[in-house]
Amino acid sequence: LLYWNSDGTRMTRAAHSWYLRNTYVENNLIEPGKITLKDEAIDLGNIRQDTYAVGAEKDHIVPWDAAWRVTQLFGGDVRFVRASSGHIAGSVNPPGGKGAYWTKEAGDAPATTPEQWLQSATRHEGSWWPDWTAWLSARSGRKSAPPRMGSSKYPPLQDAPGTYVLER
Repeated sequence: LLYWNSDGTRMTRAAHSWYLRNTYVENNLIEPGKITLKDEAIDLGNIRQDTYAVGAEKDHIVPWDAAWRVTQLFGGDVRFVRASSGHIAGSVNPPGGKGAYWTKEAGDAPATTPEQWLQSATRHEGSWWPDWTAWLSARSGRKSAPPRMGSSKYPPLQDAPGTYVLER
């Protein structure tokens, strides 16, 4: 977890500056058409697919109540989950770990503010990952065998994940 926390941005200075200015300082992404990428005006309301969004209770980069706004901005059905902990630990909280998460069910009355959402949300002990798995499973097809890897020209060297993960 701490290695992830210290990982660099790996963006060029110009791209990182543009990203921070447009998405944090000026918050342009929430204004339909305010940002254009490759001659395409961005409007989050045009996103109509089901979305699973997680905000972390103690996130210092994207406060959970700001993350909750996705429920108001996307055009499709959004399942918002508030995880306990901070920016990274709130996401990297696998099943069997400590922590909690909050949800609202699809039939519940929609909330108009993050505070209203939290007051009517249900707290669950543990990781939010099983909830995500159930949500994803309901939208997935049947499981099948993965495709064969490699080819006669490029045969697989060995099974995943490879030996590099064991190197120190």
